[in-house]
Amino acid sequence: MTPEKNDIHSLSAENRIEVYGAREHNLKDVNVVIPRDTLTVITGLSGSGKSSLAFDTIYAEGQRRYLETLSTYARQFVGTMERPDVDKITGLSPVISIEQKTTNKNPRSTVGTVTEINDFLRLLFARASDAYSPVTGELMVHHTDAQIVDLILRDFAGRKIALLAPLVRGRKGHYRELFESFIKKGYLYARVDGEIREVHAGMKLDRYKIHHIELIVDRLVVKEDVRERLLKSLQETMRQGKGTMMVYDYDANNVRFYSRHLMCPTSGIAFNEPAPHSFSFNSPQGACPHCNGLGEEAVFDLERIIPDNDKSIREGAIEPLGKYRNNLLFALIEALGRKYDFTIDDPVGSLGEEALNAVLYGDAEPLRIDTHDLGGAGNYMIAWEGVADYIEKQQEDTSSSKGNKWKEQFVVRRVCSVCGGSRLKREALQFKIDGQNIAELSALSIEDFAQWMEGLEERLSSRQRQIARDLLKEIRERLRFLLDVGLGYLSLSRSSRSLSGGESQRIRLATQIGSKLVNVLYILDEPSIGLHQRDNIKLINSLKALRDAGNSVIVVEHDEEMIRNADWIIDVGPKAGIRGGEIVAAGTLDGVMHSGSITADYLSGRRKIELPALRRTGNGKMLTVRGARGNNLKNITVDFPLGVMICVTGVSGSGKSTLVNATLRAALNRYLYHSYDQPLEHDAIEGIENIDKLVVVDQSPIGRTPRSNPATYSNVFSDIRKLFEATPDAQVRGFKAGRFSFNVKGGRCEACRGAGVQTIEMNFLPDVYVKCKVCNGQRYNRETLEVKYKGKSINDVLNMTINQAVEFFEAIPSIHMKLKAIQDVGLGYLTLGQPCTTLSGGESQRIKLSAELAKRDTGNTLYILDEPTTGLHFEDVRVLLDVLNKLVDKGNSVIVIEHNLDVIKVADYLIDIGQEGGSGGGRLIAAGTPEEVAKVKRSYTGQFLKPLLSQ
Repeated sequence: MTPEKNDIHSLSAENRIEVYGAREHNLKDVNVVIPRDTLTVITGLSGSGKSSLAFDTIYAEGQRRYLETLSTYARQFVGTMERPDVDKITGLSPVISIEQKTTNKNPRSTVGTVTEINDFLRLLFARASDAYSPVTGELMVHHTDAQIVDLILRDFAGRKIALLAPLVRGRKGHYRELFESFIKKGYLYARVDGEIREVHAGMKLDRYKIHHIELIVDRLVVKEDVRERLLKSLQETMRQGKGTMMVYDYDANNVRFYSRHLMCPTSGIAFNEPAPHSFSFNSPQGACPHCNGLGEEAVFDLERIIPDNDKSIREGAIEPLGKYRNNLLFALIEALGRKYDFTIDDPVGSLGEEALNAVLYGDAEPLRIDTHDLGGAGNYMIAWEGVADYIEKQQEDTSSSKGNKWKEQFVVRRVCSVCGGSRLKREALQFKIDGQNIAELSALSIEDFAQWMEGLEERLSSRQRQIARDLLKEIRERLRFLLDVGLGYLSLSRSSRSLSGGESQRIRLATQIGSKLVNVLYILDEPSIGLHQRDNIKLINSLKALRDAGNSVIVVEHDEEMIRNADWIIDVGPKAGIRGGEIVAAGTLDGVMHSGSITADYLSGRRKIELPALRRTGNGKMLTVRGARGNNLKNITVDFPLGVMICVTGVSGSGKSTLVNATLRAALNRYLYHSYDQPLEHDAIEGIENIDKLVVVDQSPIGRTPRSNPATYSNVFSDIRKLFEATPDAQVRGFKAGRFSFNVKGGRCEACRGAGVQTIEMNFLPDVYVKCKVCNGQRYNRETLEVKYKGKSINDVLNMTINQAVEFFEAIPSIHMKLKAIQDVGLGYLTLGQPCTTLSGGESQRIKLSAELAKRDTGNTLYILDEPTTGLHFEDVRVLLDVLNKLVDKGNSVIVIEHNLDVIKVADYLIDIGQEGGSGGGRLIAAGTPEEVAKVKRSYTGQFLKPLLSQ
């Protein structure tokens, strides 16, 4: 039930959450009441205090109360949480937060493992799949001993047979000890390499040949009255053969295999009984042994090792070795040349294939080297292991990260040549349900997988149906939740590393809906990030379903549709930072719309982001990506006009990031900066010569340590320290720039190590942070603080807001430019020394943006921004667009990947990829001005743009 604006206080105490005196970060002693069992949206400008209220106050207190319930013994292991700065919170349920974290970087984590669908799928395959022979493709069988006896009596009636236990399968050796053990056990005959032989003392085989040895346990003529003897002999044969045996037919001179395990009746290949871990790429029992379950392998790239075939080895044709030097390495290559008839002065392109392979991968025979010229004492025989081996050894000898980076430039990552990217052993892929193995199902999009699951029971045998009933129900339910939050385009095998923050958050949301908890308080941080307007309603319905199940849902959000669908809205403001931290409005949509806040102005249409009077047409030059076919792109050719603001749009998973980040950006990085980035498959990129600089702002988080702050992140602190070094006070004392860093010894206060606070450990209670008594929270020692610039110490500068610092350093261009960039993105209220851990998501995004935008543009710079409106309010988006438009007006080009319609509608040129996500995407649906795209009926973006453009 949604409370009306005036009757929230009429709700009983158990139907509301009350927060009194919240002062965390910039909150100004606020009191707020939130009705329970509702969908509540907390909105407001970026940095106004939304996350401080939702996460740092309500969630932190809920977590702390949970930890308080643990024993003091348990608490010392899990740690304790600091009590948030709040007087009292009542009506709090158990709290679960689903934050805007960029996901797990573990290469083993996939959508299937995170959602736990893989666990059910593995169990399903372990219990209900059929195995097929990798040799003949026929169904594999396994029998009990009694069944095998019946089969032998039926198939070999009246014939003479021998029961054989296979002991050696295709291995070298003389096996003298094995034959002696036969004699000791009383066995007389064995079948060796297909021939039945009598075993005698001292018998042995050629140790260098491959052998097959089977022990003959019994020989008999098959009749009904030998059933008992046959069963006993068969059990002994199975024991010796570890569950597998053969029957030799003397008349037909052939063998047939039988096994207690799964076995191919024709070839005799047997598999162990499958268990869930047999289908796990995170277990040694299931993972492909070649790539260890990662699905990819590192292969040396010949083009990178020998970039220029016209050069000779002496001139440095082999990149890892460099130019000729008088050392053992090149002496070995010269010796190799004498053997393969080439010299180190020949162009590498003229070397034969055999010679080139020997240079790269080594030679089997040692080479004779005369070491007199190298300061040695004679001739030596030395093995040449090859350039590839040299690269490996160099990496091992160098410190790990440096060596790895050096090796990476010569390596290309490819799909594993053994498992084909399935990550699993070959045996695991022989188990199928309805003709599909587990890797094939994991590679399907969730939408296609859900379709395959429909009516699956009718395609299963009655035994399979019985086993699979509950498992299929669980899998279907989880698939439905993923489809409900708009993730149908992902596949279960998709690596978690490649997911955006919004995608990973929605996966966790789907997992939570699947857990079916009630009376829980869920707090979400902008779940609509990375979601196209088309799928937004699915997400809202999922949150409503969570609410209707009897939970309270609080969402920190800027999306207009989400705000309009909320039962209760809390608007934090009025501005950001120290000018925010108050509750500007709280109530239903109608109540908030009349509050006069900035949010209310945008919701009611009193303020809006205006359409440009004129769309820019660009400078006539073009950047063209031809034949892009990475991931799901369907061999598309896309033109990016330069000198304009381009917005790349499309539903989630349509291929926007693949086109812009993984293809265009990676190729430009390689061309402009010789980076190791490997662009995805494409034919060519034309017009690169029109760009001379690339600036990228992606979604990776900025430094989250208390020692990182806006001054250090934007690199302006280095310039400020150099400025202090040049002051007369510092010159007299001989202080260098390092003296003014709070991260190294010298100028900082050693009592608090430059942190300004000291940590007091309280054993079973949370650590307490108190202002350092020695420096009084000023981070530096007395001598350092005595150095002044224009009457201010280094600590005074760190305590300035960006707005104050812009004026203060106006005369110093290098500092002023970087600070102005931070001010321009609307962060003038931050202090230079504010720890990055206290910044909101939107503030972090803009600090990162300002650091990139502060780099001097050339007029031919290309800026690529990946969802820059993450964490930004309508007003913040307006400020961001002003900054981007200034860049384009100077002649630069801007490419933005974005779902926010306010950004899309003001772009000069749109590129719409689609139509759907996953396999249904990857096509160019429309390109042109927003007005032109709005006319394309197939474009989802166009459909949502139309009403905005006509306003």
